[in-house]
Amino acid sequence: MSARDQRPVLYVVACGGPPAADVPEFASRMLDKGWRVCVLATPSALRWLDTARLEKLTGYPVRSEYRQPGEVSGYPSADAIAVAPATFNTVNKWAVGISDTYALGVLQEALAWGRPIIVVPWVNAALGSHPLFLPNLDVLRSWGVRVIHDAASMPKPGTGPSSARFFPWAALQEELSRLHDSR
Repeated sequence: MSARDQRPVLYVVACGGPPAADVPEFASRMLDKGWRVCVLATPSALRWLDTARLEKLTGYPVRSEYRQPGEVSGYPSADAIAVAPATFNTVNKWAVGISDTYALGVLQEALAWGRPIIVVPWVNAALGSHPLFLPNLDVLRSWGVRVIHDAASMPKPGTGPSSARFFPWAALQEELSRLHDSR
């Protein structure tokens, strides 16, 4: 990437779940819309992601671990962050301040960066009705995180990868387009 590249930078934080397999297509659309894209992944997301494809597409490595001492980040600063798909685990850990993965560490710090953060949870309907899940989404909202969530569209337990076709990538893209256009 050129040092003069003035396109805004989007961090996509991918968590483990069937929709993560669609991150390369989403990243491609965001690149076409004028973003530079850096993908961060939870360890579980790596099972779903085509990291080689993403690295070739974006020009940045997919990061899932903290840097070694003295290692340069290689990522430009984020102008916006999209957490998609966001798992039950990530939403709940984020809301209570747990930072036990690189992705969660970035999300915890990002709350202080003053950049827009959008989270798109993808949990099955049973986990979505857990007594802490919706209150934790409200905690994130109270911190200024934008939440794209429709409880009625969450998949039933056991539906597996076929449920990913219902993930609201279009709604996320619309929200990011509004951010990009307001720059």
